Amino acid sequence: MSSSPAALGKAPRSASDTAGPSAAVMGTYARQDIVFVRGEGCWLTTDTGERYLDFGSGVAVNALGHAHPKLVAALQAQAEKLWHTSNLYRIEGQETVAEKLTRLTFAERVFFCNSGAEACEGAIKVARRYHYVSGRPERQRIIAFRGAFHGRTLATLAAAGNEKYLEGFGPTAGGFDHVDLGDIEAVEAAIGPETAAIMLEPIQGEGGVRSASQDFLKAVRALCDTHGLLLVLDEVQTGMGRTGKFFAHEWVGITPDVMAIAKGFGGGFPVGAVLATAEAAKGMTPGTHGSTFGGNPLGMAVASTVIDIISEPGFLETVRTRTLHLKQGLEGLKDQHAAVIEEVRGAGLLMGLKLRSRVTPAQVVKAAIAEKLLLVGAGDNSVRVLPPLIVSEEDITQGLHALSQALTRVSHEII
Repeated sequence: MSSSPAALGKAPRSASDTAGPSAAVMGTYARQDIVFVRGEGCWLTTDTGERYLDFGSGVAVNALGHAHPKLVAALQAQAEKLWHTSNLYRIEGQETVAEKLTRLTFAERVFFCNSGAEACEGAIKVARRYHYVSGRPERQRIIAFRGAFHGRTLATLAAAGNEKYLEGFGPTAGGFDHVDLGDIEAVEAAIGPETAAIMLEPIQGEGGVRSASQDFLKAVRALCDTHGLLLVLDEVQTGMGRTGKFFAHEWVGITPDVMAIAKGFGGGFPVGAVLATAEAAKGMTPGTHGSTFGGNPLGMAVASTVIDIISEPGFLETVRTRTLHLKQGLEGLKDQHAAVIEEVRGAGLLMGLKLRSRVTPAQVVKAAIAEKLLLVGAGDNSVRVLPPLIVSEEDITQGLHALSQALTRVSHEII
């Protein structure tokens, strides 16, 4: 029996088929036609030898830049010993990383997974299971916020409630009530006898770098305490030093009951986690949740090293210093390019440019690419500026110059 492409109903591929993006890759992304083959620090190099300044950090993932020597060494050393055994057995690296996280945060229990979506999904399960084992099984609903982004699973899409992402995927997972970020009266009005938790991002990254005020976050914490709800924070994008503190909620002086982390946690390696107090996690007993690859030795070796580096004396202080340089520069660009930029948003090295209505994020991203600068689009007609946490003053100066040139390009387009 023939197994040729024609016999299988496939057209034979010609040599020219490999010259551009492969049709074999499912088309779920509108990818830029750039292929990066090497990275070092804040810089990426393409297959044609062009260098780009990375102010996207793989969407806040490459917190320590590219090919950080300590991360490379940790991964190589572990790769020579053990890759995977599964969670049927104790994993030494998990215990090490969990101990580090519980020393540095509010948490007393940690569950390891592979991504932010899984971490958010796990956090939702922790919150619902808590009330179930507490004798309140009716408490299943979670108050969430319009403009949020918690991942691409069916439950996390429902938690965010963005119709654009939900369209075409059948019945929407139930159990979520949506209110506007910052409207504490609406939050309180949404609380009912079936409410289990309130879930939010301190800064809505994908939603346009929209920050929740400190007063609002404190008020949400107070409502949870008053009504016996769990506060679930999604710090997938804001965590691991991105805002100049280990986690963004530290700026406010509150603590969550449950928290999802990922992105920068693995410094580029896929690692996520659900952090919780012992009380909040009391329902997570054997068989209630799991992950085949979660907490594997490779991921734990890298994550442990990331924690060590970010925890080094002076590291976060340097991030805060770099933040001042970047923010002042962006505010200056806003003044110079008022026809393009409406507002500078964000905190730490999670900054956003809210654009004028006649400008699109795609225009700014494309113009920046022409200047060999990488940015990331966001909702609410915004663009994210997300340099690695190790960014130098020189890199920031060069990035601001490239961004100014890109904004000039956009200005000429809209005249």
